[in-house]
Amino acid sequence: MVDSSGNNLVFLLCTPRSGSSLATVMLQNHSKLFATQEMWFLMSLYDLQSPQRRAYGGTGILNQFYNGVLPQHSYEQACRAFALQVYNGLMQSSAGAEMVIDKSPRYYYLLEFLDALFPHSRRIWLIRNPFAVLSSHKKVNGQRGTSFNLREDMRNGTFDMKVADLTIGLFRYFRYFAQANPYTHRLSYEKLVASPREQMIEVCRFLGVAYEEGLELYGNFRNTAKSDLYFSMGVGDPFVSNHSEANQDSIAIWKDVLDKQEIEMYGRVLGAQLFHDLGYSEELAEAEKLTGVRFELEPDTELMDLYTKQLADATGCRWEADYEMRTDSGTSGNVVLPERYHDDKWLHPEELQLQMTVRMLEKRLENSAKERRQLKLQLDTMKRKANRLKMLIPFGNRLSQLASTYFNNGRLNK
Repeated sequence: MVDSSGNNLVFLLCTPRSGSSLATVMLQNHSKLFATQEMWFLMSLYDLQSPQRRAYGGTGILNQFYNGVLPQHSYEQACRAFALQVYNGLMQSSAGAEMVIDKSPRYYYLLEFLDALFPHSRRIWLIRNPFAVLSSHKKVNGQRGTSFNLREDMRNGTFDMKVADLTIGLFRYFRYFAQANPYTHRLSYEKLVASPREQMIEVCRFLGVAYEEGLELYGNFRNTAKSDLYFSMGVGDPFVSNHSEANQDSIAIWKDVLDKQEIEMYGRVLGAQLFHDLGYSEELAEAEKLTGVRFELEPDTELMDLYTKQLADATGCRWEADYEMRTDSGTSGNVVLPERYHDDKWLHPEELQLQMTVRMLEKRLENSAKERRQLKLQLDTMKRKANRLKMLIPFGNRLSQLASTYFNNGRLNK
């Protein structure tokens, strides 16, 4: 069973289109593991503190409640309790399962929250050649008939979640897993495809379960209850079900799917250093040869800042810069949490009540400041309209005088 620290809970983390469906369809065959398609539900818990508009109203009230009235510790306890009920309920539905795997690529959105809730959870970081990830986006969107134009989407200045995945998400995970940690395992998509048995043995060793023969041959498990559940959700990679085991054709397909302009633009945005650090120096060299361009080491910080601001504006999310994983491993036993996650568990009731009051006042001041800014914008707009009107009025009076003179002269001539 998953406990309150996250023991027996595994997060499979990567950006979308990195091969998580392939890894999961193998792992879910293990008798001791429960794994299915993407869950995402921790994101809905995280977003409670940034309530969206609903038909029933009350957005401001909910915002004040989650960010003022409800102590942070109580909020985290409630989220943890809900998540534990979900994870353990899922395991109970699978006879013999002792560990649950939550494969949700966009959890880069809430890494601080994840560490606060389940510091002892294990994290598998699945990495893939970024150019191959991009080509998978293009291929899947083409098959689904949805638009995906990298050159347009990256430069048009409007928010696009896929662009955020390809840029912000990748760097968030890269920095999160920057330091070696006993709670993490790095899994290469290319190695998984080339030698799936060996990679599954390594993953099982990391999880503390014995490898089960044939785990990676997911086609042999078709028509079982777990496999049916996995494929019933219909999310993730639509091409996984076309094969019964890993297909190596996907490794180099990016060179055929992407055009030179797409390769160049994406390479410039990410910068060469990231490819080197991820272990894709050879692929980078191929990209530079194909495009005839030598990429700068550093990413395009101007575009990265733009994408980060767009995501923050769209979601209300704020992150700690360059956030790295935080667990209680090697510490005095307390999880070191980012600023947002203060532990007010042991505060005296009066102190806690004062703290809640301060939070409420801060929130009201923040809302007041927003209202003042909105009123100032309205005032400035009205002043501009008034000034334009003043400029037109003298001209209008002059036209009226000219017209009167013209008509009067006309009468005199008659």
